[in-house]
Amino acid sequence: MRGRRQMNAPRNRAGVPWTIVLLAALTGCSETATLPFSAGIGPQPVLPPPKTALIPTLHYARAQGWAADAAPTPVAGTQVAAFATTLDHPRWLYLLPNGDVLVAETGAPPQPADAVGLRGWLLSLVLAQTGASAVSANRITLLRDSTGSGMADTRSVLLTGLHSPFGMALVGEDLYVANTDAVMRFRYHTGDLTIRQPGVKVVDLPAGVINHHWTKNLIASADGQHLYVTVGSNSNAGDRGPAAEVERAAIWEIDLRTGLHRVFASGLRNANGLAWEPDTGALWTVVNERDELGSDLVPDYLTAVHPGAFYGWPYSYFGAHPDARALPPRPDLVATAVVPDYALGAHTASLGLVWSAGTQLPDAFSEGMFVGQHGSINRRPFSGYKVIFVPFRHGKPLPGAPLDVLTGFLSTDERANGRPVGVILDQQGALLVADDVGNTIWRVSRQRVMRAGAAPVAAASRYRALHGELVSTPQAKH
Repeated sequence: MRGRRQMNAPRNRAGVPWTIVLLAALTGCSETATLPFSAGIGPQPVLPPPKTALIPTLHYARAQGWAADAAPTPVAGTQVAAFATTLDHPRWLYLLPNGDVLVAETGAPPQPADAVGLRGWLLSLVLAQTGASAVSANRITLLRDSTGSGMADTRSVLLTGLHSPFGMALVGEDLYVANTDAVMRFRYHTGDLTIRQPGVKVVDLPAGVINHHWTKNLIASADGQHLYVTVGSNSNAGDRGPAAEVERAAIWEIDLRTGLHRVFASGLRNANGLAWEPDTGALWTVVNERDELGSDLVPDYLTAVHPGAFYGWPYSYFGAHPDARALPPRPDLVATAVVPDYALGAHTASLGLVWSAGTQLPDAFSEGMFVGQHGSINRRPFSGYKVIFVPFRHGKPLPGAPLDVLTGFLSTDERANGRPVGVILDQQGALLVADDVGNTIWRVSRQRVMRAGAAPVAAASRYRALHGELVSTPQAKH
């Protein structure tokens, strides 16, 4: 199968690992959602009273990978195939101007002080079972489909020796990579298969022996003068105190001319995907909200990111709904908390984000955001484990439910065949999905017969539609 094999562990007489026996005992009495999942979707989600317990809800899908010839299920009118397989925990994707695809093969860095206490210990056990605790490959691999067949036929290690890399952005001939502890710059000429010159550190990012949300994503402004970098919180709900959260739970803006940075927006517990919305020029993100308030709380969300705005974490959620766990309380900040634009449902672990400009998928997907949902480990029943699409009109999400794009990541016995993470559009407008449990990049394309002599959209045009020109011009609007 394409997934990672389970690590050896002590087993009972029946051959079942003791960790699974223990987790089953602890999670068997977990509370269950009382609202339909749809209640936590849209601009005005239902927010019931929170539920707290000594043992938080743990309900996880054990990673098993894909059986031979198995694949997720695409939406009607599309088809899915593997763009690349046998990768090592592929998490994030980036499209280069010539159509080459970069994939960050990465995992969490060592965090020796993060698994302390009962909750930390339980979480470490769950992560081991869900395929999220493997040793990081710490590399970026370049994939090339030189024939337009929809499958990568060239694979090359572009960069290695990184530190839990995640986000990537090319500005001119500078490739920026967000390690978990720093943004790095590498000289790169489009078309090259490897980078041999050492990188230059642009700015340090919060990390350390406690690095609760290690994934750091980035995106460039259209004029190439700034980077926007996601920096997740260092705890679930501020439980490590304010000192552990300095400049975290935020999106940074970095001035590439000076290397200086500022907090662009705050109160974002764990922002990951970033995308520019072309009608308004606004920056959008998807955010993983807090846990341990029950299966119905708190919905993850998709929102525009306003300069200087505060989005609530840890003192409140979805606007001014207070979280009593955050001490000392800050009613002054709660009063200013911005309500997110669109709730994505509780515990979906929404990570990937890409605007749909130039997609070849059916017309229903022509305007909006694709979202990769990694899937819940703390909700009963499960949520996420799919790729969805949120339709937009006039720069805002439509109020209805999102559309499913790629499903089937959970097996009939509720094990994880795969877990979707990063999403991009390739040079032909097909959707690429990084699956870090299946160790595969899936390609979703439209079912249609090409006319004789029809040519795919040029890679450079596709790149401009997704990323802008990325040249230094003072009149650019971002």
